[in-house]
Amino acid sequence: MNQKTRTLLLLHLAVFLAGWTGIFGRVISLDGLPLVWYRVLIALPSLLAVLALTGRLHRSARGAVLRCGALGILLALHWVAFYESIQASNVSVGVACIATSCFFSALFEPLLARRRIQWAELLISFIAIAGILLIFSLDVRYRAGILWGLASAAVYSVFAILNIQAGERTREDSATMLLWELAGSVVFLSLCVPTYAALRGEAVPVPHGADLWALPVLGSVLTVIPFLLQIHALRHLSAFTVNVAYNLEPVYSIFFAALLFGETREVGPSFWAGLALIVLSVWLQTRRVRRQSFRA
Repeated sequence: MNQKTRTLLLLHLAVFLAGWTGIFGRVISLDGLPLVWYRVLIALPSLLAVLALTGRLHRSARGAVLRCGALGILLALHWVAFYESIQASNVSVGVACIATSCFFSALFEPLLARRRIQWAELLISFIAIAGILLIFSLDVRYRAGILWGLASAAVYSVFAILNIQAGERTREDSATMLLWELAGSVVFLSLCVPTYAALRGEAVPVPHGADLWALPVLGSVLTVIPFLLQIHALRHLSAFTVNVAYNLEPVYSIFFAALLFGETREVGPSFWAGLALIVLSVWLQTRRVRRQSFRA
């Protein structure tokens, strides 16, 4: 098994685990910002413990800490928009919008990474966008959720591209990069929490009920493991390829949502047609990457 095939398999494991994050976003009763704040407050010490136990904890250069910490702001914004999307619509619609990350990557990567436009990537992106347009034809009550989802995808595509550049410049391993990114998310969201509370005219809600078990699982297992695998993949694959693979996240999430919440009753034929186009875009890019690997 060559390096790219192994990386693709690990990437798809990360996508499968990520498929559960949308489910937990519906189970947890908190709004987007406090939900993500609690998530990173749990994820940071969880990852710190893993690194300490495995002997991978080490001191990083100040420049690497600041660069990765700044990326943590983008990561936090991506997550907040993602959970706001789910809560403004449902799990199926929220996660399907993440598919547009490949479109944004095809646009942003030539600018941020200074490489030539890949016309094959643009074609695959338009297939995914056609799927999103079909999903967008849903009832008007889902429009706010779709807009939040598009914002989440756009921010994530920028994060993925800049994450590759940060890895090349800092030479830090994937786990250490994620550690400082989570630290940046904690600092950023902790500064935002007072403003959030003031705008709502009430204190930040305290987790209760199902939140008490769902938040620890989300913050540890469903955050640390997928992102370690994802950041590893970004060292060997393009941001566009990683984002296209994450288009499968809606497939897993929708399947889980159908089993647990019966969401299939809430969507119609246009949703399933759009989802089919999203899956097609994933298959085309995966096939393209494997062909490039074999030629190499």
